[in-house]
Amino acid sequence: MQAVVIESLGGPEAARLGDFPAPTGSHERAKGERVVVDVHAAGLSVIDGLQTRGAYQYGTRVPYVLGSEVAGVVVESASDSFAVGDRVGGIVFWGGVAEQCLVAPEYTVKLPDAMSYADGAAVYLNYSTAWFAYHRSGVQPGGTVLVQGAAGGVGTAALDLAAAFGVRAIAVVSSDEKEEVARRAGAAEVVRSDRNWLAEVQRLTDGHGVDVVLDPVGGDRFVDSLRALRTGGTLVVIGFVGGSIPEVKVNRLLLRNLTVTGISMDTMDAEYPGTLLQVRDAVQALLDAGRIHPIVGATYPMERSADALLALEQRSTLGKVVVEVRS
Repeated sequence: MQAVVIESLGGPEAARLGDFPAPTGSHERAKGERVVVDVHAAGLSVIDGLQTRGAYQYGTRVPYVLGSEVAGVVVESASDSFAVGDRVGGIVFWGGVAEQCLVAPEYTVKLPDAMSYADGAAVYLNYSTAWFAYHRSGVQPGGTVLVQGAAGGVGTAALDLAAAFGVRAIAVVSSDEKEEVARRAGAAEVVRSDRNWLAEVQRLTDGHGVDVVLDPVGGDRFVDSLRALRTGGTLVVIGFVGGSIPEVKVNRLLLRNLTVTGISMDTMDAEYPGTLLQVRDAVQALLDAGRIHPIVGATYPMERSADALLALEQRSTLGKVVVEVRS
């Protein structure tokens, strides 16, 4: 089959379109249930770039097929959850930019008939992450949430889910173009990281600060994200696309009764079995209710997958980056 293969850990430039064996067996996270999908579109994310450099904690050995997320049609299933002909989308971690791939039922949902495959490839990774971040934050309806990196894949998903959680979302972005995307995604307010965004957040919250910060960025904004919280607020660590892992003096947490929590669905499921199914079912319910509206910022043909990865690394992308496998 045709696939985009990473043959060496040399970064995005290592991505090459060529022949690769069709998938055998079952996905390593499928607990022996073989489910094969004809891929129509594949979603890329930060983890794809990290994997090309051997820097992702759940990475795989080379050679492997690029692509952490897919949307397509089930052509073979040994799972009670999915039947041949089902339109599905889900996280696969790698193997997605190919004519066929294996999926794991706990990481896969059924797509609405009206949803395109490009949009379907932008659902699960971002929306499962955003939903779990809201869930772990404990935010209540009527609360205010600050979303860092708000024009990216997870950020736009978090803004889109604000209405479902009944919260007011304030987006942090760095340009006019990203501000437009954030407002389209569902931001009630937008502040600019190239200005004094912390002062603007305080003004928008009458000096109290926000109840929750959702932070996929990290880096040098982290301390100001803590300052943006109201007393008793919570910061949810989602990732570090800013490039550096921040450190915090814990007296900041002590003096203002702040909470900092990370999210990792896989490790949570290992300690509390059923977490992955809880998240999957929540995303499925939102899809079924028509409450998920992915933003696809750019689509690429398979032969330009390296360009897509470079755009992600340069943080020049908006929303989800998708590779079209079948027209």
